[in-house]
Amino acid sequence: MNRKSAPEILDAVDMQLRLPPYQLYTLDNGVPVYSIDAGAQDVLLIEWVFEAGNWYEEKNIVAATTNFMLKNGTRQKKAFGINEHFEFYGAYLNRSCYNETATITLHCLKKHVSELLPVVAELIMESIFPEEELAIYQQNQKQRLEVNLKKCDFIANRLIDEYIYGFHHPYGKYTSTLDYDQLQREELVAFYEQFYTRGKCLVFVAGKPPADMDQQLNRVFGNLPFRKDPGVEKTYLVNPATEKKYQIINDEAGVQGAIRIGRPFINRHHPDFSKAQVLNNILGGFFGSRLMSNIREDKGYTYGIHSYLQNHVHDSAWMISTEAGRDVCEATIGEVYKEMAILCREPVEPDELDLVRNYMIGSLLGDLDGPFQIIARWKSYILNNLTEDYFYQSIETVKSVSPEELQALAQQYLNPDDFYELLVI
Repeated sequence: MNRKSAPEILDAVDMQLRLPPYQLYTLDNGVPVYSIDAGAQDVLLIEWVFEAGNWYEEKNIVAATTNFMLKNGTRQKKAFGINEHFEFYGAYLNRSCYNETATITLHCLKKHVSELLPVVAELIMESIFPEEELAIYQQNQKQRLEVNLKKCDFIANRLIDEYIYGFHHPYGKYTSTLDYDQLQREELVAFYEQFYTRGKCLVFVAGKPPADMDQQLNRVFGNLPFRKDPGVEKTYLVNPATEKKYQIINDEAGVQGAIRIGRPFINRHHPDFSKAQVLNNILGGFFGSRLMSNIREDKGYTYGIHSYLQNHVHDSAWMISTEAGRDVCEATIGEVYKEMAILCREPVEPDELDLVRNYMIGSLLGDLDGPFQIIARWKSYILNNLTEDYFYQSIETVKSVSPEELQALAQQYLNPDDFYELLVI
């Protein structure tokens, strides 16, 4: 490199992006392992993904509670001992529950992985869900919920999903203190045995794994009774509300309102989805978007407003979210619809479209910076039944979509009559 001359400056859209491939191998029990060997540090991420999200539960919050309590006691260790073991080796073990999936995620140094894998297997096979730990969890969650219910943005996030999907749809239901009171240990044990101990599992590995990573995983997890088939797939019908506009007073003395404007939308398997992502960024997907320029920079109604396409496996929604002063909430909603109307009426200028193209490609470059980010993208594709082609087709769409195509999309999808409008004060 000649440091006496400045390097050539390239627009992000002119760069050739490449998604590094993963290595795939299978454990003796049929569990697939997707591995990315990259990075400079001897650190490792291992994630176990189960079909155990709230999509599969028969009773509200059973899936989330089961996932949370995996670290709260096994036949051999109490919660304190489990946490102490991972902390001793400088590791971090987290668990998360989503709509369709639930995960156990381990971050550690590669030299300690052999000491940590057996304890993860112990959580999957020998968790006992102690009554005293469940009681603590119920009390803490109820207290947290009572605090959150005083926040207008929390209420808005719960209700807008209910309006779009219906309360009995997994994406639309939410919890109450009564749900926590009615939790029974036996329900958690049954869910755990069906969807963890004998559930369907995928494993994702990223970082600098030891040379015998496949052997270590197979030795610890290869004989566990995970099922190979996907099981009975549950289906839910979207049942949106009949009314489109709602205004709720949550705090009579509140000075701020939470605004949510959303509509049911296509998922990532639809050919319009990638183009809609470009249109969404123009509307409100980044700091230089039209909603930010108008409502934050020009009008000063809010500190921030953004729009996004929900990343669900089955159904999806297009959402606009912000909080604004109580006296300007109605004006803020009006400006959102004004920006939609402009996109429907006028083609996007080339300079603005080039800015958004470079922003999206530049963001993608950042998303591929490191093995953990790479495996996260692959995990998203695999769980959504997408291939590597989707990555390159999306890039090509960002680079080539025309102002006329975006205007046609706006006319099709940005009709105010299709949107649910919620204001919580």
